[in-house]
Amino acid sequence: MSFRRPQIVPDLASAARGAEDFVWSRAHPTAAAQPVLPLYKDKPLPTSSRHGGRRRLLLGVLLAGMLMLVYQYSRDSLSSLSPSSRRARMVAQIMRTRRDAVKTVFIDSWDGYEQNGYGADVYRPIAKTSRNLGPQGGLGWLVVDALDTMMLMGLDKQVEHARQWIMTNLTLDQDYTASTFETTIRILGGLLSAHYLSDYDDAYLEKAVDLANRLLGAFDSPSGVPYASVNLHTSVGVASPENSGASTTAEAAGMEIELKYVSKLTGEALYWDKAQQVMAVLAANRPRDGLPYTLIDPISGAFQGSTIGLGARGDSYYEYLLKQFLQTKEEEKVYRDLYDEAVTGIRQHLVEVLPSGLTIVGVLDQGFSGPRSSRMDHLACFFPGLLALGATNGNSLSDMPALSESQSADLALARSLMDTCYAMARSTKTGLAPEVSHFNTDANADIAIETRRPDFESMLRPEIVESLFVMWRITGEEQFRERAWTIFEAIRTYARLPAPRTGYAPLMNVNQIPAVHYDVLVPYFLSETLKYLYLIFDDENTDRTDLSQVVFNTQAHPLPRFSMHPLFETGWSRNEDQAEAKKEVKK
Repeated sequence: MSFRRPQIVPDLASAARGAEDFVWSRAHPTAAAQPVLPLYKDKPLPTSSRHGGRRRLLLGVLLAGMLMLVYQYSRDSLSSLSPSSRRARMVAQIMRTRRDAVKTVFIDSWDGYEQNGYGADVYRPIAKTSRNLGPQGGLGWLVVDALDTMMLMGLDKQVEHARQWIMTNLTLDQDYTASTFETTIRILGGLLSAHYLSDYDDAYLEKAVDLANRLLGAFDSPSGVPYASVNLHTSVGVASPENSGASTTAEAAGMEIELKYVSKLTGEALYWDKAQQVMAVLAANRPRDGLPYTLIDPISGAFQGSTIGLGARGDSYYEYLLKQFLQTKEEEKVYRDLYDEAVTGIRQHLVEVLPSGLTIVGVLDQGFSGPRSSRMDHLACFFPGLLALGATNGNSLSDMPALSESQSADLALARSLMDTCYAMARSTKTGLAPEVSHFNTDANADIAIETRRPDFESMLRPEIVESLFVMWRITGEEQFRERAWTIFEAIRTYARLPAPRTGYAPLMNVNQIPAVHYDVLVPYFLSETLKYLYLIFDDENTDRTDLSQVVFNTQAHPLPRFSMHPLFETGWSRNEDQAEAKKEVKK
């Protein structure tokens, strides 16, 4: 199967569509050939008021004259620029149009929720019904999670509404057993990010500290590895009813940057110690070639299960190895060492170059003793972006000296995997990637990528656009923005609910047109997918999301980097004996 390379030069004809036509036409050098606004002469004058009609006609003529002057000025200004400057000006206008198109999709999704279920944790845009998870009201599952997206988009009215709801309606002291991981990354991460982006509004921090205190009980296991759930009223951890009580490795290792940031803000080491205790136990297991199994027992602290992979249950482990290193301004080198070891193991055991030329990261369903499965979760498509982030530590290539051999190799692998993830989306009729893609290893096969039951749904996940965002910020190559725009157009075309309903919803089958939708507004569509798409096209407000200055948590909430000294230190080292590692933390 062949995949056409996206155009590097933006398609100017398709960049402006619908409501964006007017915005684009004002800056386009050939705007005279395009309709700008319907002139009043094209409308019949009302018969009831001849003078009113004349006034409107005069206003129309004046408006047309003003627009012609603006157009003439823009054309003259552009004509005085060099070809490269003109192209840069045109591209900037296109990106503003695209950025605003993403914002419009967010508003369309948010408006229905705001009108029919504001504050609820679950919203169904088709039925227009909602429900809460907690017995005493919503836990902020949608409001808090989407708050920093609204901040970055400049939606001040919606932000103020959300802040008021959080301060007056968000009750965390509820007798409800919540997912430790989801509550940490979505609600704690969302509150901390809102605190950062609001120039440190302490109202958000107070809520965040209250929640962090309630979550700590999940870490009170014999090993220090958190239980899968925690009661928000009693702060008592609850083991998972599945997998003999085991937690997932991704969840256990995917909450550290939030807890460490709470310690930084409060000066209290308690949260820091709980976070690094988990990492000490994980490292003491000495996973072969840096690749742990996807389950871990909170009682013994030992890995369980047989699966090794970068998709479900494994992804955030690898992500937070690198991001803990970056979060403390590269001061905790032990996490960088663990990350580099894991990348080497991934190359050795999981990476595969297929006859089609595509490079994938497969799955070891039976551990190192079994064959590698040639499939990729959509979730695994966070990895190209992580590789690029690790290659430069978040710095743009334009600000980097010559890359080392290992840095160049990681960036090359990131590019290859990015091609594959994009191909996963382009291989379907809707242009949206399924939950899982299966790859053909037969050199004579006509089809390179297959979508199989029951994996053919699209939950509008963020991982592909997340990596495109990081690749764009690191390399500055327009091809990554063009690919993101193609995916956004697919979302806008197929995920949009048919009238009279408003909003967007996941697809049951990526190869079925017209699309059939699940009746749910998924929180990460607002907090991650649309946020990354918006940031890809936003060239004007990048300071707060500079990858060399912030880390995005696994739910796309940006948090600033900081120095761990003098209050904190890495209280453990890599030892063979787990008990010794635990002693190190307690000192």
